[in-house]
Amino acid sequence: MSFKLNRIIQIDQLIRSGSYPSLHSLVERFENRERTIYEDLEYLRTQFSAPIKYSRSRKGYYYTDTTWALPTIVTTEGELLAFFLSAELTARYLGTSFENPLRSAIAKLAQHLPQALRIDLGQLTQHFTFEAGATSTANPELLVALSNAIVEHYPIQINYYTASRGERNQRLIEPYHLYNVRGDWQVICFDHLRQQFRNFAVARIEQWEVLTRQRFHRDPDFSISTHLATGFLAERGDQAVEIAVWFDAYQARYIRERQWHPTQQIEEHADGTLTLRFQNGALDEVRRWLLSYGGHARVLAPESLAEAIRNEAQAILAQYST
Repeated sequence: MSFKLNRIIQIDQLIRSGSYPSLHSLVERFENRERTIYEDLEYLRTQFSAPIKYSRSRKGYYYTDTTWALPTIVTTEGELLAFFLSAELTARYLGTSFENPLRSAIAKLAQHLPQALRIDLGQLTQHFTFEAGATSTANPELLVALSNAIVEHYPIQINYYTASRGERNQRLIEPYHLYNVRGDWQVICFDHLRQQFRNFAVARIEQWEVLTRQRFHRDPDFSISTHLATGFLAERGDQAVEIAVWFDAYQARYIRERQWHPTQQIEEHADGTLTLRFQNGALDEVRRWLLSYGGHARVLAPESLAEAIRNEAQAILAQYST
């Protein structure tokens, strides 16, 4: 549940109790600015038609119609689609740490569906199986905290494990976007330590604190599409270069099935082979990706990437030479 929705529910409960909460008491209770609480009250009025009035004699808010209540979920086509997608998502995480909270959420959503649309999740999931692969485990509570912080513009203090250096350090981040690649979650954020936008693996965040008494100003020039365009899969690069890779006829059948990068172009050859071209700067990640194709792929450009793969191939050969 988001911070805003949680506040609105509690504000509704306080007003409904007849305690006539004032703006000042609400600010103190939620440790927020007056403007934020005022926006919450306006949200109740405009979005839910809440009959909120201010009593000068009691110096607080009350409902003019005590029978009014916050509406339950209205089943629109969009919300029904969201329910089906949530059910599928739950099925995909069977047997993982996400299963129980997702099942609980689906059960609550299902209570508000019309009887004709009741769905047996067990029956729904028996027709397919999802293998998540060797994905890292992200804390579901951390994902919710990151999502809420992105919406509310709250900075987060984290303790982060950097696997490449085997180090743990404390970072202050401003989260902008959650990104899932091959089943692993990353948070794209402004890192105060490096003074630049970076990707952090959510599974490597060992401790966190959402700084709800602060708010950061989102950079209006930040573009998630531009940020992701310089990276490949889980790694982000700084300076994009042109990458060209030839694939033999066997592997080309699978390469042409997918969108590997937003900038990609495929050049087809008469013998069934193809050349894949795209702009990217994450050469280490591209190298690891291409090594998985073995002799079915050959780097045409840049030469530095071809040299890196040659060195890796020689190291692999040396491992098996004895």
